[in-house]
Amino acid sequence: MWGLDRLSAHSTPSGTPPPRRDSASPAPRRLYPTDRPAPLPLRPGLNPRSSSLSLISPLSSTTSLPTTANIPNGSGRRRPPGGPPSNVPDPLQVLDSIMGGPPRKPVTIKGNGIGVIPDKPEELDTDVDFGGLSLQDFAAEDTPEPIPSPVHTYSAQSVEEFDKEKDKFEDLHRSIIACDEVLKSVETYLTNFQADLGAVSAEIESLQNRSIALNTKLENRKVVEKILGPAVEDISISPAVVRKIAEGPVDEGFLRALSDLSKRSKTIASKTTSQTDLKALSDIKPLLTDLTNRATERIRDHIVAQIKAVRSPSINAQIIQQQAFLKYKDLYGFLAKHQPELASQICQAYIYTMRWYYLNHFTRYKTSLEKLKLHTLNKYDVLGEDPSSKRTGALLGPSRGGPPASYDAFSLGRRVDTLKTTSVNALPAHIAEEEKAAHYLETPFRSFNLALIDNASFEYAFLTAYFSPSQTYHAIGRTFAAIFEPTFALGQTYTKQLVEPSTDTLGMLLCVRLNQHFAFELQRRKVPTVEGYINATNMLLWPRFQQILDLHCTSLQKLTNSLPTRPSTGAALLGSQSSAANSTAPTPLTQRLANLIQGILALSSEAGDDEPVSVSVGRLRSEYEAYLTRVGKGIGDARKRERFLCNNYSLVCTILTDVEGRLGKDVRAHFEKLRDAFDK
Repeated sequence: MWGLDRLSAHSTPSGTPPPRRDSASPAPRRLYPTDRPAPLPLRPGLNPRSSSLSLISPLSSTTSLPTTANIPNGSGRRRPPGGPPSNVPDPLQVLDSIMGGPPRKPVTIKGNGIGVIPDKPEELDTDVDFGGLSLQDFAAEDTPEPIPSPVHTYSAQSVEEFDKEKDKFEDLHRSIIACDEVLKSVETYLTNFQADLGAVSAEIESLQNRSIALNTKLENRKVVEKILGPAVEDISISPAVVRKIAEGPVDEGFLRALSDLSKRSKTIASKTTSQTDLKALSDIKPLLTDLTNRATERIRDHIVAQIKAVRSPSINAQIIQQQAFLKYKDLYGFLAKHQPELASQICQAYIYTMRWYYLNHFTRYKTSLEKLKLHTLNKYDVLGEDPSSKRTGALLGPSRGGPPASYDAFSLGRRVDTLKTTSVNALPAHIAEEEKAAHYLETPFRSFNLALIDNASFEYAFLTAYFSPSQTYHAIGRTFAAIFEPTFALGQTYTKQLVEPSTDTLGMLLCVRLNQHFAFELQRRKVPTVEGYINATNMLLWPRFQQILDLHCTSLQKLTNSLPTRPSTGAALLGSQSSAANSTAPTPLTQRLANLIQGILALSSEAGDDEPVSVSVGRLRSEYEAYLTRVGKGIGDARKRERFLCNNYSLVCTILTDVEGRLGKDVRAHFEKLRDAFDK
């Protein structure tokens, strides 16, 4: 029994089936040398490659055997030096057992590698109770069912199955070979990748070292640039600035380039004074000089072109002044700084051009205003003249060709609206040429002078803004006077043409007040250069106003002196026939005088004590009182005479009720006192 047990442990009995595919190979486990790595573990679900050798039956074809095994170097197929390994059955016995031969006793391998038959043990391990049975009966009765061995028994059916599965094994073999080839290529790729990775790592290290060096240089350069940057910037000019000044259009960019050039020039000039031996300054100076000359040349051409454009027909000079001159006023400042003589010549050309421009346009405007129809007030429109003789004279032919007397020369009425209007626009030339209605003299006077004041104010503001960097205010004033001198002379001539032939007292005083308003407006606009023209106009208006008042006083004197000897004239002035000579009704002269004084006082509500209006009103009042006294003497009844005087003074007080101002109140109080003196 001992021998059978040992044999079953080391050999395969005859007729036992070969092992299944999912079992381990019955072949002996190969021993690997200790100096080589152990084989990799098998993947789950795959049999070891060596199993294909142990499972082949004698009847199977040898073509299924692998011709090349993927065995690493140092495979265990070679017999290790020093003899076969210990504890391994004899391959012949194993082969005989597989082939179905008689079983052999297991061979014990001794230390020298030679197999010997083991001896019978001296004593049994256990005592077996046969129960009185023979050995064969005991074995047949009590032999336990054999434990199924993992080794299968070869049969014809198994061989047929393996033949059928041969193609599969061959495909598996080819797949394994292909996998080996792929693994070889992967190994080659990984080897190359490792080499490339090493090269890349070396390059990265080199780049890192270069980056550190570049960062160090950059930091050093920043430190140097921080120190030297401002100094280099101060004495350098960018190519963009040079290109813009030399070739670019004259626009905002050109102005910025000029500003940069001026800044650099100033800095270089200051450094030249303090650092005379600096080579960079000597190198940059010729470029600055050439660039400045080029800029001066281009500025000259631009300004001259704009001055020529002002002389174009139907051109508005203010548009050119705003968009071409004021927008680029720094051009003239640069020119005056670097070429003062050339700037003076250009200024003179501008003066001549604008002088012609304003004189030409205002001459045309004056011609248009002269086409207006004006009310003709001549020597017959005075207080002491007979209205019938005035109408006869007007019908014979008025001096200005106006219509017959269809107006009231002594009533202010709506004429004060010319003074109080909020309109800031003058009468356009084309409307003045086509206007059919008649106007008083203050209308063309206001239109012409309002247009003149507006243009003069704009021109002075322009000169101040454009030439102030290079010219003082006195020089600008002289430039303004040179431009407007002929235009102001034209305005004074037109004013004289309006006022000299006229005896319109209220119109003359309206012109005086308009001229004062112009003076206030010029003070508000801060244009002192037009004061000379305003004063010259006042010198034309005030004397003429005094002359007209003198005409009124003279006519009253003549009328008063003629009453005793010319009663018909007095009766006509009283508006009654000779039979009504003793009437106590106010005379027509009282109505005209009261309206005239009311108009003068209404236009003098804000007058000062230095004006001659109060003296003129006092003279008219005295002449009128003398006239009434002389007329009253013609009335025989004393009560009627007092009633006559009271009625005339009451009419004057009634008309002067709404007058304002200190002078108006004084005159009204005076007539009220006279009225009360005769109201008994």
